Amino acid sequence: MARSLEAAKKAGLPVICHCEDTTLSAKGVVNRGFISTKTGMRGIPRASEYERVRRDIGLAAKAGAPLHIAHVSCRESVDIIRQAKKDGIAVTAETCPHYFTLTDECCVTYDTNTKMNPPLRTAQDVQAIKEGLRDGTIDAIATDHAPHTDSEKDVEFDHAPFGTIGLETALALSVMELVDTKVLSWPALIACLSANPARIAGLPAGALAKGAKADIVIIDPAASWTYGRGAIESQSKNSPFIGWTLKARATDVFVGGRPALRDGKIV
Repeated sequence: MARSLEAAKKAGLPVICHCEDTTLSAKGVVNRGFISTKTGMRGIPRASEYERVRRDIGLAAKAGAPLHIAHVSCRESVDIIRQAKKDGIAVTAETCPHYFTLTDECCVTYDTNTKMNPPLRTAQDVQAIKEGLRDGTIDAIATDHAPHTDSEKDVEFDHAPFGTIGLETALALSVMELVDTKVLSWPALIACLSANPARIAGLPAGALAKGAKADIVIIDPAASWTYGRGAIESQSKNSPFIGWTLKARATDVFVGGRPALRDGKIV
């Protein structure tokens, strides 16, 4: 990891880390705690994430290289990243909608669509993630979109692959859980979904400005819709949000100035 950070610094590139100590997570499938005990499923300790977050931030500070932490899921990670930013370390972070919407209580049904890596955590972690977004500790919202076939997910929880699709639900869940609850303003949410990721990746995107690439999304903030299995555009249907009534939807999308979505239909 130290060599990767040094090489990335020379190349002017950020390092994006999936922080997991596999010697600790081992063969776990859900968050270690009450739910893992109740269901009898093997637990993944929180330390498998946050201790690697701590280590990688320390290595980044030593190398003087920028570091980006992917899919933050637990409150200890948020605390470590917050302190690192206060200390002037060049670290950024992201989380995903399922980490500020769901808790590990969803796993009691043994629905393999709730099997994530890192795993869904507790209500206290959900609150910590929201606070991290509110105060800027967490810079961006990503989906960690991980498509799997029905046959891959329709097995015992232990044997199912980790991951969920999330591209089609990310906006609505973010609006419902963050904007409607006053965690983020609309401009702050849009920054987390566009401008901030572009800045972190060093891409000339995420801005509405003269001469900028015309990648534009038009949103109906009041649209109410049901995320039904039959309406999913992705070829994979592995989502824990199927059947949910959601709010806010992209109605029109322009990529490079050309329409890709009009009135909710792919062009």
